[in-house]
Amino acid sequence: MKASPDRPGPPSGPPSDAPSGPPAPLVIETSVVEGLPAEGALLLRMSGSLDAQGAEAWSEELRGHLYQADRAGLRPVLDMAHVQVGGAAVLRTLSETARVRTGRPDLIIVRARPGVREAVHLARLDGVRLFATLDEALRELARTATRVEELPAWRSQMSDPLRPSYEELYKEVRALRARVRTAPVIGMAQGTLMVRYGLPDSGSAFRVLRETSQRFNVPLRVLVSAVVAARPPAGEEWFPGRLPLPVPQLRLLGRSGRDPRCRRQMTDAVLHESLAVGRAPAGYVQFVDPAVGTLTPETHYGCAETFLDHLVRGRDENTPDALARTRRRRVSVPDVAVDTLLSEDWRRVLLTTGTRALHSVPVLSSAGSCTGVITLQWAEAGHRPTAAQAEAIAVLAADTAAWLSWYHRSVLLDALEHLHRALRDSG
Repeated sequence: MKASPDRPGPPSGPPSDAPSGPPAPLVIETSVVEGLPAEGALLLRMSGSLDAQGAEAWSEELRGHLYQADRAGLRPVLDMAHVQVGGAAVLRTLSETARVRTGRPDLIIVRARPGVREAVHLARLDGVRLFATLDEALRELARTATRVEELPAWRSQMSDPLRPSYEELYKEVRALRARVRTAPVIGMAQGTLMVRYGLPDSGSAFRVLRETSQRFNVPLRVLVSAVVAARPPAGEEWFPGRLPLPVPQLRLLGRSGRDPRCRRQMTDAVLHESLAVGRAPAGYVQFVDPAVGTLTPETHYGCAETFLDHLVRGRDENTPDALARTRRRRVSVPDVAVDTLLSEDWRRVLLTTGTRALHSVPVLSSAGSCTGVITLQWAEAGHRPTAAQAEAIAVLAADTAAWLSWYHRSVLLDALEHLHRALRDSG
């Protein structure tokens, strides 16, 4: 298997079912699709011929890729535009793979040939979904983004023509607003790299940023923020003398099976544990973006789209999140309707989206600075965490601070060091 994130996608026109030339062995190439609206998707591009003899080997290789995707918290997307022949061999392999993956994310297949589409549709395979284009599949990933452990057991179905609902439109607007917030930082990072390494254009800078993001599984927005905020390198190494750091001892986040190098997996774990401890139906986690100094949403669950749209704007300072950050202590709002801390605009958004009580806890570094905020929401007024719940959430916040500090000083600095070495050597 060879990773090829910069390889251009196959032509968009429908492929012919008639194979040309001698059959080619089946090859699977992978790349991570970064950025909104489909951050966290692992694209598996397949090309070659598949017959009964090759189905077993293909099945084994496919399961290996899917295992890695699940372990990294990525949603698998299979691009089968260039898979020839197949028929029953493809169907048996997909059926067995889907059966083994019961309880995991669906197999999403894009641009399959008519014969494969027809076979999968008629077989009604559980855990397999078909889409005509990659864009449709990525929109669906954004629409149904949730934790792997909580994914519903969707049944396979042919994708209907897209008819956006109000909820879907809110999501698209929210994604656009997030892009608007991230674009200036990406531009600053590109400009920084162009000046620092003498790159000919911004495209060259973006390509190495994207490659580094994919290699280290660091979200692009996090990487570019680090490029802008970090002190510039002064020699052959960006951070000379740096030693590997052990993963900190985490009390509630240190459960086996969680990869501390996977940011998406760990932030989801922070939220999942917080919701469970606080018995809250909704909540979200934000971290401070060091390049712009503002709270940035990382993950959420159970929140209304209109509320998330308001959250992404990030303009209101009279919010529990902002107050928890500036005061560096927890902020409880047992009744949104009468609390004097909230601005009228924020109160209106919370009430209209069904939130009557909330609790925000700052994530404080060892130096006492706030690096993020965990917020839980309830639909009933008067709700306030018990003393035991508040203590457990505080432990989670301390775990989060310890992990985030390690991640920034280990994974993120590894990515920056690789970026520096790649650009220095290319010059």
